[in-house]
Amino acid sequence: MLKKIGDMGSIMTEILKFHIIAVVGCSRESGKPSHDVPEYLQEVGYKIIPVNPFADYILGEKVYKKLSDIPIKIDVVDVFRPSAEALEITEEAYAIGAKAVWLQEGIFNEDAQKFAEEHNMLFVMNRCMMKEHYKIEG
Repeated sequence: MLKKIGDMGSIMTEILKFHIIAVVGCSRESGKPSHDVPEYLQEVGYKIIPVNPFADYILGEKVYKKLSDIPIKIDVVDVFRPSAEALEITEEAYAIGAKAVWLQEGIFNEDAQKFAEEHNMLFVMNRCMMKEHYKIEG
């Protein structure tokens, strides 16, 4: 049974147990959250798969143009794109078999949340994966 919003802490803890994270909107530019958050996650042991149509390598990893191009199984899709794109990204995450979608701080989309819940995916929005990892894992 999918956990609901009231269980946000346990949802985040469960997501943080996964290991392979596709980062949609991953940036080449140090100093931007879309670069520094995945860099932190990589440093603490997660496998980061950058998704960005305008780069070849980020953080030493091959970059893919879209989620469906990634040749390995993805656990979590971490999103650094505008809120309006979140539903489409969540649908793509489901299509590739991801278990969870995490929308970073400032990204809200109730339709994406509803889709994730209807398809038994774990879902977080408007939270920083780096900050939550640090709070939970220390």
